[in-house]
Amino acid sequence: MLVNLSGKSALVTGSTQGIGAAIAAGLAGAGARVAVNGRSADSVAAAIERLREQCPEAEFVAAPGDIATEDGARQVRDALPHADILVNNLGIFGAQPALEISDDDWRRYFEVNVLAAIRMTRAYLPGMKENGWGRVQYIASDSAVVIPAEMIHYGVSKTALLAVARGFAKDAAGTGVTVNSVIAGPTHTGGVEDFVYELVDKDLPWDEAQREFMRTHRPQSLLQRLIEPEEIAHMVVYLASSFASATTGGALRVDGGYVDSILP
Repeated sequence: MLVNLSGKSALVTGSTQGIGAAIAAGLAGAGARVAVNGRSADSVAAAIERLREQCPEAEFVAAPGDIATEDGARQVRDALPHADILVNNLGIFGAQPALEISDDDWRRYFEVNVLAAIRMTRAYLPGMKENGWGRVQYIASDSAVVIPAEMIHYGVSKTALLAVARGFAKDAAGTGVTVNSVIAGPTHTGGVEDFVYELVDKDLPWDEAQREFMRTHRPQSLLQRLIEPEEIAHMVVYLASSFASATTGGALRVDGGYVDSILP
């Protein structure tokens, strides 16, 4: 399957590292012009330098700005006035005992993980509908369906994203724009390595720590390993392509079989 996104512009939020950077590389490799987003101009510039090593022929646009704020979102919109493909990847996570999650923590997770994505959808979806083509995606998580006891605020925010995606898919009905969410399973990123070591013995070598984490905290994974960011990116690139023109309003799983249900 050869995906050709030449002539399309894409914005990937939170794309200076981890899953976001892998998605940016995947879309660029398929020919899209990709806007890279992070909170600071320096982090974005460094990310683009790394991405150009992977995709030397690709075109990248610097789009710094903290989209968890209205001013930051406007800054990003100024850098990329129109997007054919919007991937709402920005998200934060962390372990915290359920009864110790404060009101401020709940608000922060909603602002960053949910409202930022809604804000960017409001910015770019109207142009997509007017043009008769577009792709909006939300990077959700297995935690949206299987709420983890150690970070229910994160899980609830990702559950909300599933509803947001379904709602905006209905808003875009019949316009040629598809809107979907991607349920990512436990994925190997730098941030997840830190998270793993919060839950297992910090003296364990990484391979052993990963196995212990999966055995004790994610035992229902059928893959029995952490997913690589590029594996999430493959689904995103497919959904951005013409091959996925009849897929909208869906929650597609790249979870290694973690969620023990038939749907989604």
